[in-house]
Amino acid sequence: MLLDRFNRKIDYLRISVTDRCNHRCIYCMPEVPFLHKSHGDILSYEQIESLTKVAAKMGITKVRLTGGEPLVRKDIERLVAKLAAIDGIDEVCMTTNGSLLTDIAAKLKRSGLKRVNISIDSLDADRYHRITRGGDLRQALAGVDAAIKAKLTPIKINMVILDDTNEKEIEKMKAFCEQRGLQLQKIMQFSLYDRTDLSRRFQTQRPPKCSRCNRLRLTADGFLKPCLFFDDEIRVNFDNIGGSILEAVARKPENGSSCRNRLMSQIGG
Repeated sequence: MLLDRFNRKIDYLRISVTDRCNHRCIYCMPEVPFLHKSHGDILSYEQIESLTKVAAKMGITKVRLTGGEPLVRKDIERLVAKLAAIDGIDEVCMTTNGSLLTDIAAKLKRSGLKRVNISIDSLDADRYHRITRGGDLRQALAGVDAAIKAKLTPIKINMVILDDTNEKEIEKMKAFCEQRGLQLQKIMQFSLYDRTDLSRRFQTQRPPKCSRCNRLRLTADGFLKPCLFFDDEIRVNFDNIGGSILEAVARKPENGSSCRNRLMSQIGG
């Protein structure tokens, strides 16, 4: 069992498989294009598998694949299959914007993916297009249908509550989810830099309170982040993976305050 200094049980690993995305959401990526990591800087599926095998022996039971957008990574179902086969990993799940799910949802299910969270912040097509800087709501909704058909359940809809989100939008999303048997998860819009809550007007479910944090994050370029709101990170030593994990757990702060060395898309939320 992995316990940090504050007696929190660490059993959840969020793995960012890429910093690339086919959307450029206003709260996740800067408006001005930035330099993505090169292919050579990104962890291979075999490296991710090796780390997860060690993590599972140490007490990690749940893995979530994130990005950027994980479905832009080629043959992502191959990684899903590798992780789902690891002894001790009870659940492999994914957070996606859903726009690429249509053609791959069934394949992901067969490979061992248990469920998906799909990010949709508005059911108004024009607003969705603005928030994502170019996304097509129809593609995301087709992805939802594909996930339902593939039984990647329970399916959660991640809705970031922006500073201009109104009650009517939330009610519309709630009805959409109820009609389709989906779970609505409202996410606080926040700043990584100072953890400012930008959506105080509404109650949200994420991010969780620090006292209940049970997670580590692996970045696509091979660093373990003990905390989302924390600059500290540990480069994984693949000759001593267990030592890297123990160091990351030991360096988890009681309360995160800010992260200024990475963009949200480089961490995976």
